[in-house]
Amino acid sequence: MKRILLIATLLLSSFSSFADEGMWMINTIDRMLEKRMKATGLKLDGKMIYDEEKESLSDAVVALAFSCTGSMISPDGLMITNHHCAYSDIHALSSLDHNYLENGFWAMNRADELPVKGQAIYFLKKVFDVTGEVMRLRDSLDVAHHPMAMRRVYKLMEDKYATFYPDQGELICSSYYNGNQYYMALYQVYRDVRLVAAPPVCIASFGGDTDNWEWPQHKGDFAIYRIYTAPDGSPAEYAPENVPLHPKKILKIAQNGLKDGDFTMVIGYPGRTNRFASSYAVEEIVQVQNPIQAQFRMDQMKILDKWMNEEADIRLKYADRYFGLSNVQEIREGEIYCYNRFGVVEAKRAEEQQLQKWLGNSDLIYRLGQKYEDVAGINQQIVYFQETLVRGTNLHRYANALSRGDTALAQKELKSLDMRVERDLLRYSLRQFYKYVHREYWGEYLTQVYDRCGGDVDAILRDVFEGGHIRDALISCRITGFNEKRDKIEAGESKNDLERQYKNAVYQMKQAKHQLMYPDANSTMRITYGKVRAIQPRDAVSLASKTSTAGILEKYDPDDYEFTLKPEVRELLEKHPGVPVNFLTDNDITGGNSGSPVLNAKGELVGLAFDGNKESLAGDTYFVDAMNRCICVDIRYVLWLLREYAHADTLLSEILSE
Repeated sequence: MKRILLIATLLLSSFSSFADEGMWMINTIDRMLEKRMKATGLKLDGKMIYDEEKESLSDAVVALAFSCTGSMISPDGLMITNHHCAYSDIHALSSLDHNYLENGFWAMNRADELPVKGQAIYFLKKVFDVTGEVMRLRDSLDVAHHPMAMRRVYKLMEDKYATFYPDQGELICSSYYNGNQYYMALYQVYRDVRLVAAPPVCIASFGGDTDNWEWPQHKGDFAIYRIYTAPDGSPAEYAPENVPLHPKKILKIAQNGLKDGDFTMVIGYPGRTNRFASSYAVEEIVQVQNPIQAQFRMDQMKILDKWMNEEADIRLKYADRYFGLSNVQEIREGEIYCYNRFGVVEAKRAEEQQLQKWLGNSDLIYRLGQKYEDVAGINQQIVYFQETLVRGTNLHRYANALSRGDTALAQKELKSLDMRVERDLLRYSLRQFYKYVHREYWGEYLTQVYDRCGGDVDAILRDVFEGGHIRDALISCRITGFNEKRDKIEAGESKNDLERQYKNAVYQMKQAKHQLMYPDANSTMRITYGKVRAIQPRDAVSLASKTSTAGILEKYDPDDYEFTLKPEVRELLEKHPGVPVNFLTDNDITGGNSGSPVLNAKGELVGLAFDGNKESLAGDTYFVDAMNRCICVDIRYVLWLLREYAHADTLLSEILSE
């Protein structure tokens, strides 16, 4: 009975939008959405959030190469985001002598700021509907029978509109509602980006993987960059003579905090959601993809952890790799937990019963389920291959450089690795590969060396490393063989084709029933709204919505790297045990929202979104209102660290200047 009631509750959340559910397109804030936001507590007009003609809040929000979000906080180009968004940049700038991950970095003047290679900051300038044009072009190119043709459609559209906006930025065409709507976005892109401030990991990532996706947390997860332009204000590559950007809009810093029930909104660039997905797609995630990914990445982390704890040089070399592995591993594990706990497959099956009634005699849902069953085996084989020989080591860039004959690049790649670590990673990957991947997919070298060595993985490793066969080992097994097998199984009608038809049917049904809909996230600017909200994650467990520096001291453990503190940090916290650190809201976010500004009812910056809770990890395919939470670093903690820890008075004055 309880299971039935839970599914009914989940169905209700799906078909009637809660006030805080939805990643709404920033350019489509209509009267109805504005009314709903104001009923929740918003004190601004919609035009103050997004306006193509006048200055608005959205002008202060940027995409960091569409992987994270940031916001402008000073008239001279300071941009704030999460530390974990800047992690790769900080890692690349670090060395054993200047380990900015462990020790932090603070530029006390502009001459000390560090240029960041490869970063790109995108400012949204304009969005416009191109649905009709794209559909006509799509139909003329017969995209239905040539899936890759959509890339050509986008390119043709972007090239066309580039003639209308010459030298005004970069144009990107995107699909919404599974191809039922298309919009073009114009971005101004800046590439001279310099690191200004980053706390040490003992502050930025206090609690590490143990606290990741959990609540309560106590992370000072922020970093600050400065964006530079050519002397005339135009975008430019790095040059010493460049000057700080003067942004169109900056966010005002809130001086007061929030209490439970206070309105919050998040503007950012959420990456991907799949909330129109079928029950069969979710079932594949739970039963095929995630268990393999979670287990293999956990085992790889154990190998890295052993070496990183032994040598400081290895810790620095592999910090970024470990960071990426741990984040994905915990997401995959958490998704399994949430999909099972909240009965998401069953809930979507109940939705599909409603859809079937609306479809009438169509056998679309049956064919979709049958196709997932047909391809389950080969899809599992592909995941095993990808998690072992593709993602299992860091040797691919080295092997690819060798295959192109670029020995200089190959040697450069090798210098960034420790071959003892790579040998252990490859040993594990080969064992899992030979155990789970069927022999027909091994390829010539991996088959021959297996037979020659009698299946002894250590002997195979000696052949790979001492015989100079690293490249052969990594490219012997090709994705082509798997795809050919899958193509035979899917002849006539592919799983992806059927899934698209299913999503279109859901869209058409909701539209016919006049139900409110927001499109799946696709790395375009979105706005979500909600409130500061505590949580009851489990029976008889209630967790408050805020944490303070007192909690850091409670968790402190000098024998645990994730919970240790530098002596000067611990001493400072002991003097100030009540400083606000993190807080919870029920805003609807996903990957890509990291670093997004969290704004109060007046549009003032109160924090930065940096994480979700474990109970929200069904959110990419299914939203559970009672459990969905957004974890934010309090802007007051950021300011306090700048003042009391970094003593960055000049920087602080710049941020707080009106």
